Amino acid sequence: MFSVAVCVRAEREREQERQTDRHLKHWTNSSSFDLQHSLTMAKRDFSEISDTCSWESPDYEPWFPVSEKSNPLTRDIDKASPNHIVRLLAACDAQMFQTDTGTIYQRLFSDSVVRTMLEVARTVEQILRDPEDSLIVLSGCGTSGRLAFLIASRFNRSLRDRQQTTVYSYIIAGGDRALLTSQEASEDDPKLGILTLEKLCEGKRHVLFIGISCGLSAPFVAGQLDFCLKHPDIYTPVLVGFNPVTQAREETMPGYSLTFREVVQRMEEQRGQRAFIINPAVGPEAISGSSRMKGGSATKILLESVLAAAHTAAFTNTHVTRRVLLDMMRGYERVYSVTYSHSDQIATLLQTAGLSLQCGGRVCYLSWGSLGLVGLIDASECIPTFGADYEDIRGFTSGGYQDMDNIEGDLTSLGSQFCVAHEDFVSLVLPTLSDRDTVLLLYTCHDDVGEVEKMAHRVREKTSNLHSLYHGLEGDSAADSIALLCSSVLNITWPSSSTVHMQWELSSKLVLNAVSTGSHVLKGKIYRNHMVDLQVTNSKLYHRAIHILQVHRSPTANCTTGLYTYCRSCQMSP
Repeated sequence: MFSVAVCVRAEREREQERQTDRHLKHWTNSSSFDLQHSLTMAKRDFSEISDTCSWESPDYEPWFPVSEKSNPLTRDIDKASPNHIVRLLAACDAQMFQTDTGTIYQRLFSDSVVRTMLEVARTVEQILRDPEDSLIVLSGCGTSGRLAFLIASRFNRSLRDRQQTTVYSYIIAGGDRALLTSQEASEDDPKLGILTLEKLCEGKRHVLFIGISCGLSAPFVAGQLDFCLKHPDIYTPVLVGFNPVTQAREETMPGYSLTFREVVQRMEEQRGQRAFIINPAVGPEAISGSSRMKGGSATKILLESVLAAAHTAAFTNTHVTRRVLLDMMRGYERVYSVTYSHSDQIATLLQTAGLSLQCGGRVCYLSWGSLGLVGLIDASECIPTFGADYEDIRGFTSGGYQDMDNIEGDLTSLGSQFCVAHEDFVSLVLPTLSDRDTVLLLYTCHDDVGEVEKMAHRVREKTSNLHSLYHGLEGDSAADSIALLCSSVLNITWPSSSTVHMQWELSSKLVLNAVSTGSHVLKGKIYRNHMVDLQVTNSKLYHRAIHILQVHRSPTANCTTGLYTYCRSCQMSP
């Protein structure tokens, strides 16, 4: 009797998954689908698996900020097939572009958000027109710091191409080693954030400081924002995050008299004059609290739209307008649509990577150009998120540190974990490569396709498990010969535009996030939609661990006591 009941339940779950897949396939199969209609359909079609209340409801997990809530769409992602996982991730990512009609949260395209972005873009435009003794600093922790580096590097490169003065710099908590490895303890030190900012900006007369904290929770960034507020003659602070101000962290910061919320409240008092807050809600992450996903994508969309609009105005002798800014953002919305129209191919990559991890193999990203940084970032995030070993998923970029152009330069002396060039892959990984391992090539039509083909041949001699992600322009056939060497190919074709490189980066990020997240789901690193093997290395992750323990509605006090006891036994301090 028990076995029959189990079979009936299993078949019911399979049929539910098939129905959901059919609905999702319908609304993600076209690169020009109506996004708002898709979101409406997704919510209706997921009614059986999501709870009657959506995450927007004030009654839905009210004790968590938006960035830490569980997403009702993915509550059973740990049971999903590869194709189903991709479609669930697509549904979650679509929430970034949802309008604010009838909701209590401001969204990406809300008037208040766009208006603030416009004001920040005009400030950037002024600096670009008169860059002497000025600096634009992007700062963050973990994923936010890595994106600060990626974006600052991108726009400095654009200025150098125009033979203009570079004005961008970045700060990441823990220094450049945090670009590639987890250095999360530094996030809890507001004074370290201040010292780092002071040193970087010494001698500058005007600094636009952009602090990124997806959950409005990082003390490192809060200290910097507070410092800027105290020196308004030089610093103009901008906060980027994805929680309402009322959900900013209330906990007193170590060695500091203020909380993050108190800093944000001080910014609100000067909002629109000498301080700016850009904090749309983009919905809970597909994996609860994994801000590397939607939080990271939305950060890239917001900041690149602001900076690209400012560059366009400054170098065409026009001014930043609302229309230009919205056009930039809508371009990224199309990137989402085009990327997920290839859901089946993404699912193939995900399944292949999952099989490699399940059998003790490795996943290697071999990237060229700016996609190299995207691959390095995705790989580095798997260690703290999934408790992965650094060799499980690794990124390598064609030019190594020369291409990265990071402040501290070559870090290979710190150990094999910091060996990121293709030459390092050839010497350290290629000799032991086998069919258990998955290798993914990431390149574009602007890269040296001949070099890509040479590397593909070298990998193919060791394993047949070779795959490619290629971004090309309409009418392009440069990747055809490489495709013949690969077990699967994901070719995405784009119309030509001035921002196409940034669009390629976002598209690649969406694909790699799906591959690395989905493969760890298949490996068993996720329970429902919660991380179960994360490293508790700072206050943010300590609170997240308590949230995970509350999945079965255990009292907060019991969860706190249990986690504290565990941390003490591991000689850790929460």
